[in-house]
Amino acid sequence: MKSIKFVLVAILITFSNVILASTNPTEDKVKMTVISKQISKLLENPSFPVERNSSITVRFTVNNNNEIVVLSVEAAHDKELIESYIKSRLNYKKLKSNVKSSIYTLPIKMVSL
Repeated sequence: MKSIKFVLVAILITFSNVILASTNPTEDKVKMTVISKQISKLLENPSFPVERNSSITVRFTVNNNNEIVVLSVEAAHDKELIESYIKSRLNYKKLKSNVKSSIYTLPIKMVSL
């Protein structure tokens, strides 16, 4: 009798973990792909010459009006120039798709031509 209870409890715990862990990550990936494409459109054609390739990390959130609010910009060099450029191009620009209000991190690569 004890072994049957033990097996039932083990099965219950296993299925509850599976049910709780089954979120839909593909939906989030698709939304982030759409967001990143919209952001790349907004950041096209910088007003300054890009002298060397750089990797940039942008942390942003989306407010209730579906607008981007840039929280921070991390860059290895020319931080002030890149930060002001990204903030001027992204802050309070509306996204086409509805996104839940959360903090997002987006890596950006600027390539010199």
